[in-house]
Amino acid sequence: MLLGWGLSDIGQVREANEDHCLLDLDLGLLLVCDGMGGHVGGATASRTAARAFRDALRVRAEGGLLARRGARLAVGQAASSASIAVFDKAEANPALQGMGTTLTALLVLNGIAHVAHVGDSRAYLIRGGRMRQLTEDHSLVQEQVRAGLLSENEARHSRLRNVITRSVGFNREVEVDLLSFPTRPGDTFLLCSDGLTGVVDETTLAEIIDTTFLAKAVHILIDLANAMGGDDNITVVLGHIFEG
Repeated sequence: MLLGWGLSDIGQVREANEDHCLLDLDLGLLLVCDGMGGHVGGATASRTAARAFRDALRVRAEGGLLARRGARLAVGQAASSASIAVFDKAEANPALQGMGTTLTALLVLNGIAHVAHVGDSRAYLIRGGRMRQLTEDHSLVQEQVRAGLLSENEARHSRLRNVITRSVGFNREVEVDLLSFPTRPGDTFLLCSDGLTGVVDETTLAEIIDTTFLAKAVHILIDLANAMGGDDNITVVLGHIFEG
Protein backbone atom coordinates (compact mmCIF):
# COMPACT_ATOMS: atom_id res chain seq x y z
CA MET A 1 0.00 0.00 0.00
CA LEU A 2 1.36 3.40 -1.02
CA LEU A 3 0.83 6.41 1.24
CA GLY A 4 1.78 9.88 0.06
CA TRP A 5 2.10 13.55 0.94
CA GLY A 6 2.96 16.48 -1.31
CA LEU A 7 3.37 20.25 -1.27
CA SER A 8 4.46 22.91 -3.75
CA ASP A 9 5.61 26.40 -2.78
CA ILE A 10 6.43 29.53 -4.77
CA GLY A 11 9.65 30.16 -2.82
CA GLN A 12 11.08 33.55 -1.85
CA VAL A 13 12.12 35.02 -5.21
CA ARG A 14 9.91 33.88 -8.08
CA GLU A 15 6.74 35.78 -9.00
CA ALA A 16 4.78 32.63 -9.87
CA ASN A 17 4.88 28.91 -9.12
CA GLU A 18 5.69 26.95 -12.28
CA ASP A 19 6.00 23.65 -10.37
CA HIS A 20 3.19 21.15 -10.05
CA CYS A 21 2.81 17.98 -7.99
CA LEU A 22 0.20 15.27 -8.36
CA LEU A 23 -0.69 12.36 -6.08
CA ASP A 24 -3.18 9.68 -7.13
CA LEU A 25 -2.86 7.07 -4.40
CA ASP A 26 -5.68 4.94 -5.77
CA LEU A 27 -3.61 4.57 -8.91
CA GLY A 28 -0.33 4.33 -6.96
CA LEU A 29 1.09 7.44 -8.61
CA LEU A 30 3.34 10.24 -7.35
CA LEU A 31 4.56 12.93 -9.76
CA VAL A 32 6.54 16.18 -9.83
CA CYS A 33 6.88 18.62 -12.74
CA ASP A 34 8.95 21.81 -12.93
CA GLY A 35 7.78 23.97 -15.82
CA MET A 36 9.66 26.47 -17.95
CA GLY A 37 8.62 29.00 -20.55
CA GLY A 38 7.64 32.09 -18.59
CA HIS A 39 5.14 32.57 -15.79
CA VAL A 40 2.15 31.40 -17.81
CA GLY A 41 3.95 28.89 -20.02
CA GLY A 42 5.81 27.13 -17.23
CA ALA A 43 2.76 26.70 -15.05
CA THR A 44 0.70 25.55 -18.03
CA ALA A 45 3.35 23.05 -19.11
CA SER A 46 3.78 21.45 -15.69
CA ARG A 47 0.03 21.20 -15.03
CA THR A 48 -0.73 19.90 -18.54
CA ALA A 49 2.02 17.26 -18.39
CA ALA A 50 1.01 16.01 -14.95
CA ARG A 51 -2.64 15.62 -15.87
CA ALA A 52 -1.91 14.03 -19.24
CA PHE A 53 0.44 11.53 -17.60
CA ARG A 54 -2.13 10.58 -14.97
CA ASP A 55 -4.97 10.37 -17.46
CA ALA A 56 -2.97 8.10 -19.76
CA LEU A 57 -2.31 5.72 -16.88
CA ARG A 58 -5.93 5.82 -15.74
CA VAL A 59 -7.14 4.77 -19.20
CA ARG A 60 -4.75 1.84 -19.20
CA ALA A 61 -5.66 0.88 -15.63
CA GLU A 62 -9.39 0.95 -16.37
CA GLY A 63 -8.84 -1.23 -19.41
CA GLY A 64 -6.71 -3.70 -17.46
CA LEU A 65 -3.68 -2.92 -19.63
CA LEU A 66 -1.35 -2.08 -16.72
CA ALA A 67 -1.49 -5.67 -15.51
CA ARG A 68 -1.65 -7.34 -18.93
CA ARG A 69 0.93 -5.36 -20.88
CA GLY A 70 3.20 -4.12 -18.14
CA ALA A 71 3.35 -0.98 -16.06
CA ARG A 72 6.90 -0.12 -17.15
CA LEU A 73 5.77 0.22 -20.75
CA ALA A 74 2.72 2.16 -19.60
CA VAL A 75 4.69 4.81 -17.69
CA GLY A 76 6.91 5.34 -20.73
CA GLN A 77 3.86 5.75 -22.93
CA ALA A 78 2.28 8.10 -20.39
CA ALA A 79 5.37 10.33 -20.51
CA SER A 80 5.10 10.38 -24.31
CA SER A 81 1.43 11.35 -24.01
CA ALA A 82 2.40 14.16 -21.64
CA SER A 83 4.97 15.51 -24.10
CA ILE A 84 2.48 15.45 -26.95
CA ALA A 85 -0.12 17.24 -24.82
CA VAL A 86 2.27 20.05 -23.87
CA PHE A 87 3.70 20.44 -27.37
CA ASP A 88 0.29 20.51 -29.04
CA LYS A 89 -1.02 23.09 -26.55
CA ALA A 90 1.98 25.32 -27.29
CA GLU A 91 1.50 24.93 -31.03
CA ALA A 92 -2.12 26.04 -30.67
CA ASN A 93 -1.23 29.19 -28.69
CA PRO A 94 1.67 31.44 -29.78
CA ALA A 95 1.94 32.84 -26.25
CA LEU A 96 2.88 29.38 -25.00
CA GLN A 97 5.39 28.37 -27.67
CA GLY A 98 8.68 27.08 -26.33
CA MET A 99 7.24 25.92 -23.01
CA GLY A 100 8.29 22.61 -21.49
CA THR A 101 8.66 20.85 -18.17
CA THR A 102 10.59 18.30 -16.23
CA LEU A 103 8.68 15.18 -15.25
CA THR A 104 9.58 12.68 -12.55
CA ALA A 105 6.93 10.08 -11.77
CA LEU A 106 6.67 7.01 -9.58
CA LEU A 107 4.04 4.32 -10.10
CA VAL A 108 3.79 1.51 -7.55
CA LEU A 109 1.83 -1.51 -8.76
CA ASN A 110 1.81 -5.10 -7.48
CA GLY A 111 4.93 -4.60 -5.38
CA ILE A 112 6.98 -3.04 -8.19
CA ALA A 113 8.07 0.60 -8.40
CA HIS A 114 8.27 2.12 -11.87
CA VAL A 115 10.03 5.46 -12.36
CA ALA A 116 9.73 7.68 -15.44
CA HIS A 117 12.10 10.64 -15.59
CA VAL A 118 12.88 13.61 -17.84
CA GLY A 119 14.82 16.70 -16.74
CA ASP A 120 16.44 17.64 -13.43
CA SER A 121 13.72 17.02 -10.89
CA ARG A 122 14.71 13.98 -8.85
CA ALA A 123 13.51 10.75 -7.28
CA TYR A 124 15.21 9.18 -4.26
CA LEU A 125 14.72 5.92 -2.40
CA ILE A 126 15.24 5.81 1.38
CA ARG A 127 15.65 2.20 2.49
CA GLY A 128 17.23 0.94 5.71
CA GLY A 129 18.32 4.43 6.69
CA ARG A 130 20.19 5.02 3.43
CA MET A 131 19.13 7.41 0.68
CA ARG A 132 19.89 6.65 -2.96
CA GLN A 133 19.22 8.88 -5.96
CA LEU A 134 17.21 6.92 -8.53
CA THR A 135 17.32 9.45 -11.35
CA GLU A 136 20.11 11.20 -13.22
CA ASP A 137 19.79 14.90 -13.98
CA HIS A 138 19.41 15.79 -17.64
CA SER A 139 21.28 19.06 -17.20
CA LEU A 140 24.27 20.89 -18.60
CA VAL A 141 26.16 20.88 -15.30
CA GLN A 142 25.57 17.15 -14.80
CA GLU A 143 27.08 16.50 -18.22
CA GLN A 144 30.10 18.54 -17.08
CA VAL A 145 30.31 16.50 -13.86
CA ARG A 146 30.25 13.24 -15.84
CA ALA A 147 33.01 14.61 -18.08
CA GLY A 148 35.12 15.51 -15.05
CA LEU A 149 34.93 19.23 -15.76
CA LEU A 150 33.04 20.11 -12.57
CA SER A 151 32.86 18.69 -9.08
CA GLU A 152 29.48 18.00 -7.48
CA ASN A 153 29.97 21.03 -5.24
CA GLU A 154 30.89 23.27 -8.19
CA ALA A 155 27.84 22.02 -10.06
CA ARG A 156 25.60 22.90 -7.11
CA HIS A 157 26.77 26.53 -7.26
CA SER A 158 27.12 26.93 -11.02
CA ARG A 159 25.23 29.76 -12.72
CA LEU A 160 24.21 27.18 -15.34
CA ARG A 161 22.69 24.67 -12.93
CA ASN A 162 19.14 25.41 -14.16
CA VAL A 163 19.94 24.68 -17.81
CA ILE A 164 18.40 21.30 -18.67
CA THR A 165 19.18 19.21 -21.74
CA ARG A 166 15.94 17.23 -21.95
CA SER A 167 12.34 18.27 -21.24
CA VAL A 168 8.75 17.20 -21.78
CA GLY A 169 6.86 19.18 -24.42
CA PHE A 170 9.63 21.29 -25.90
CA ASN A 171 9.56 18.78 -28.75
CA ARG A 172 6.62 16.51 -29.48
CA GLU A 173 8.69 13.37 -28.87
CA VAL A 174 10.77 12.86 -25.75
CA GLU A 175 13.38 10.39 -24.55
CA VAL A 176 12.35 9.00 -21.16
CA ASP A 177 14.53 7.27 -18.57
CA LEU A 178 12.71 4.25 -17.09
CA LEU A 179 13.55 2.23 -13.99
CA SER A 180 11.69 -0.65 -12.32
CA PHE A 181 12.47 -2.55 -9.12
CA PRO A 182 10.67 -4.45 -6.32
CA THR A 183 9.55 -2.42 -3.33
CA ARG A 184 9.91 -3.44 0.32
CA PRO A 185 7.69 -2.56 3.29
CA GLY A 186 9.12 0.57 4.88
CA ASP A 187 10.51 2.01 1.64
CA THR A 188 10.21 5.79 1.46
CA PHE A 189 10.40 7.80 -1.74
CA LEU A 190 11.25 11.48 -2.23
CA LEU A 191 10.30 13.21 -5.48
CA CYS A 192 11.26 16.88 -5.70
CA SER A 193 12.09 19.80 -7.93
CA ASP A 194 15.53 21.40 -7.95
CA GLY A 195 14.22 24.18 -5.74
CA LEU A 196 14.84 21.72 -2.90
CA THR A 197 17.98 19.87 -3.99
CA GLY A 198 19.65 23.05 -5.17
CA VAL A 199 19.87 24.38 -1.61
CA VAL A 200 19.53 21.41 0.77
CA ASP A 201 22.19 18.70 0.75
CA GLU A 202 21.32 15.00 0.61
CA THR A 203 22.62 14.25 4.10
CA THR A 204 20.19 16.77 5.58
CA LEU A 205 17.34 15.49 3.40
CA ALA A 206 17.92 11.92 4.52
CA GLU A 207 18.13 12.86 8.22
CA ILE A 208 14.88 14.84 8.17
CA ILE A 209 12.98 12.18 6.24
CA ASP A 210 14.29 9.35 8.39
CA THR A 211 13.51 11.02 11.72
CA THR A 212 10.26 12.92 11.08
CA PHE A 213 6.67 11.88 10.47
CA LEU A 214 6.42 12.19 6.70
CA ALA A 215 3.31 14.40 6.64
CA LYS A 216 5.28 16.89 8.73
CA ALA A 217 8.57 16.35 6.85
CA VAL A 218 7.06 17.77 3.66
CA HIS A 219 6.47 21.10 5.42
CA ILE A 220 9.85 21.04 7.16
CA LEU A 221 11.69 20.55 3.86
CA ILE A 222 9.78 23.37 2.18
CA ASP A 223 10.47 25.69 5.13
CA LEU A 224 14.17 24.75 5.13
CA ALA A 225 14.56 25.47 1.42
CA ASN A 226 12.89 28.84 1.92
CA ALA A 227 15.11 29.60 4.91
CA MET A 228 18.16 28.91 2.72
CA GLY A 229 17.10 31.48 0.16
CA GLY A 230 14.13 29.93 -1.64
CA ASP A 231 15.51 31.18 -4.96
CA ASP A 232 13.28 28.81 -6.96
CA ASN A 233 9.88 27.18 -6.69
CA ILE A 234 10.01 24.23 -4.29
CA THR A 235 8.05 21.01 -4.64
CA VAL A 236 8.30 18.01 -2.33
CA VAL A 237 6.44 14.70 -2.58
CA LEU A 238 7.00 11.85 -0.13
CA GLY A 239 5.69 8.31 -0.52
CA HIS A 240 5.85 5.36 1.84
CA ILE A 241 5.25 1.65 1.32
CA PHE A 242 3.08 0.49 4.21
CA GLU A 243 2.40 -3.18 4.84
CA GLY A 244 -1.18 -3.45 5.94
